Amino acid sequence: MLVLVRHGETAANADRLLQGRIDLPLTERGLRQARALAGVGDSAALVVCSPLRRARETAAAIAGSRDATGGASTVVVDDRWVEIDYGDLDGRPVDGSWIPLWDRWRQDPEFAPPGGESLAAVGRRVRAACRELAERASGADVVVVTHVSPIKAAVTWALGVDDGAGWRMFCDLASVTRLDIHDRGPVLRSFNEVHHLVDVS
Repeated sequence: MLVLVRHGETAANADRLLQGRIDLPLTERGLRQARALAGVGDSAALVVCSPLRRARETAAAIAGSRDATGGASTVVVDDRWVEIDYGDLDGRPVDGSWIPLWDRWRQDPEFAPPGGESLAAVGRRVRAACRELAERASGADVVVVTHVSPIKAAVTWALGVDDGAGWRMFCDLASVTRLDIHDRGPVLRSFNEVHHLVDVS
């Protein structure tokens, strides 16, 4: 199983700011969310994460839990799981001020905002990472701690749909998505699990 985990909350998330390559730590709430995720990796053969701090801190909580139960605690950092680069939009509020640019981005997966990255580029790097992990994930759980855009890209890979389908998905903070890997291809088993956060305020 390929188990995709979105990182916990940062200050940018709390303030509803676009957060691509901005490298913020988790908030106190984000750390509580990360601790609530700890059990997701108990049976994992491997934990992989994005190089950004919010993902690394979330992965550390998962790896620490594995270490406590006798599993290996090493986390492998893979740059292909980094968040999309919003370029000049990074750090800006999620509001209507740049809707025309956003609409263009939604209509053309190859479009990149100024200084940023296209959705198609994210899809290409994430699909390559998924294919590389597929064999190992077919026989054991592989946990990947990453961001909203790479998770959506991995789901589009599993479903065999185009990159633009990611715009029609909602992936919450500290959520879990599971892709079952079979000889006949990946299967989406769950999306945006948040039941583990029920007691996290």
